[in-house]
Amino acid sequence: MALPYSSDALEPYITKETIAYHYEKHHLTYVNNLNNLLDSLPIEDKLRSMQLQDIVIHSYNKPHIIGIFNNAAQVLNHDFYWLSVKSDGGDKSINTKLLDLIKEEFGDLNSFKQEFKKVGLSQFGSGWTWLVQDKITKKLLITKTSNADNPILYNQQPLFTCDVWEHAYYIDYRNKRAEYIETFLEKLVNWDFASKNLLN
Repeated sequence: MALPYSSDALEPYITKETIAYHYEKHHLTYVNNLNNLLDSLPIEDKLRSMQLQDIVIHSYNKPHIIGIFNNAAQVLNHDFYWLSVKSDGGDKSINTKLLDLIKEEFGDLNSFKQEFKKVGLSQFGSGWTWLVQDKITKKLLITKTSNADNPILYNQQPLFTCDVWEHAYYIDYRNKRAEYIETFLEKLVNWDFASKNLLN
């Protein structure tokens, strides 16, 4: 996926230097690895012609193609992250329906943010923090996944994600993950994108 904005669009909160490493190196490496792994499969293998999300689902928990899962899921997660942030993000773009669902589950928007930050800080090592909607109950949840894991594997609909791998923030925030998550929530989160992902 092409970056949906210029490499300096998220400044000063996420700098052009971070984008250069995160998108142009980390993300691109996953894309190249995935393409090479898919190209190495037999020509008749159905994975070669699947959409990215289907590759993630069909390669999950299969040790003989764990490399395909890890790289495909990381491409999917990163694609989703770039759409989860925008230059003029933050509370002003949240719509009534989503805000009502947040209030129903978390009390108010501030309580939601505190819980999201808490979950993000509790992720040990590399991973992701997500706002998701359960596909059965339709309730909102805050969850976290490690490494390349993704909520779609657990019957959940992702609404947005915050990348808490260190490469997502270390250049700009060093070891201050809390400050990075707070900035994500206050200045960057794309509530319009989150609303579009709500289940009907």
